[in-house]
Amino acid sequence: MPSSIKPGIYDPGLADDNLWVQTEDAQAMARQLAREGLLVGISGAANVLAATRVAEQLSNDKRSGLIVTILCDGGQKYLSEHFWND
Repeated sequence: MPSSIKPGIYDPGLADDNLWVQTEDAQAMARQLAREGLLVGISGAANVLAATRVAEQLSNDKRSGLIVTILCDGGQKYLSEHFWND
């Protein structure tokens, strides 16, 4: 995401692939997840969106797989952000 901060321990060489997620798309996913009862932060929502895209690609390729993601933050600290009103 354009708004992401990479921690010092991040090693880009370990990833098989990197998926670009627009901040606005992650915010939209956070709103969707909140409507479904899961209050997560922007990075957690970006993870769900990326996992969904991987699942769609596997399905399009007629492949199966197990997709795991981590919801690494809660949405409480973002409640004052404007995107909730979009």
